[in-house]
Amino acid sequence: MPITEGTKEYPWKLTTPPQTSDYQMYKEEKDGIAILVCTVGKTVLHYDYRCVDDLAAMLKKHDDWIELGSADEQKPVKEGTIEAWGRSPENPIGGWYGLKKGLRGRFGMYVPPLLEILGLAEVEHNPRNNRMRAK
Repeated sequence: MPITEGTKEYPWKLTTPPQTSDYQMYKEEKDGIAILVCTVGKTVLHYDYRCVDDLAAMLKKHDDWIELGSADEQKPVKEGTIEAWGRSPENPIGGWYGLKKGLRGRFGMYVPPLLEILGLAEVEHNPRNNRMRAK
């Protein structure tokens, strides 16, 4: 992996867990905090960059597969999933890792493949109901 990968000039090129859509992510600083910028087509989402280390730590502690459970911000989320954890008051930041109101969801779709290419997790690539675990 080139040292510049993960920058705006050289974003991580990713594919959703079911391998149906390509998207890009990179790390940037906004208002003094590190964020992940996720571009899916013309839609741009932002996630707090702390989610990378926090999710990796949670997966190690859990020590088993966890369903991704991706959902839009406005939709209910299945408990016990990565998506539920990414918006839970019980996670390390006490709520949403998504930063753009109206586009804070889909944590379980877009963040797991990043952890996979960083070597921090394994992600399933089935048409539906994918899971992940610590590597």
